[in-house]
Amino acid sequence: MTQTIDLAVIGGTGVYRIPGLQWQHTHTLETRFGEPSGPIRIARIGSAQVAFLARHGEGHALPPHQINYRANLQALHDLGARRVLAINTVGGIGPDYGPKVLAVPDQIIDYTWGRISTLCEEPGSPVLHVDFGDPYTESLRGAVLTACADAGVPVVAGGCYGATQGPRLETKAEIARLRRDGCDLVGMTGMPEAGLARELGLSYASLCVVANWAAGCDPADAEITLEEVLANVESVSGHLLPILEHLLEA
Repeated sequence: MTQTIDLAVIGGTGVYRIPGLQWQHTHTLETRFGEPSGPIRIARIGSAQVAFLARHGEGHALPPHQINYRANLQALHDLGARRVLAINTVGGIGPDYGPKVLAVPDQIIDYTWGRISTLCEEPGSPVLHVDFGDPYTESLRGAVLTACADAGVPVVAGGCYGATQGPRLETKAEIARLRRDGCDLVGMTGMPEAGLARELGLSYASLCVVANWAAGCDPADAEITLEEVLANVESVSGHLLPILEHLLEA
């Protein structure tokens, strides 16, 4: 079932669609790893075809540790996608990563546990020792940053994403540890997704939407609420289509 998919987008919390896109086709797939999180929607931007998948399902029914990351990426691969832009909703740790900021990280630290994190899980599968020193594909990262600049959308270039287990948010002590480790952002879905994309040979980059200050990082020390998270994501979601348009023009 291979077709020409110029870019696949995986949407995170609060990003269940791309405002302004109209779906032309919908695919419901079964992969060798089972079913993905939901249907894959196909839209057209100019002359390019874009695939979209809601990571948590379109009704946000899947917590981070229960997402079938392997099926998600395999389904996009089976449809012909070779470039994947992950939209990750995150908390901000570093001072430049406050709410409503967009960032394109260049590093990641994996604090998750118990998730199937490789294509090599089944007996008889070839063992893949992929180079993961630079976890995001630099050419795609650069293209995303250029697209943001061309679209006039402010973005922070670089940063380290700390991937935690969830679904609960982190304690202040845990965030303090992540800060000591060098993390600027914290989320729950960055891994194993990035590693699996590397094993599948996909170009992969993350565009992080900072939805809130991480625990202990807000100068006002306000409680983090889902309403705040979703409102902040919604407020910047209008930037996504212009970024995609410039990315695909390039």
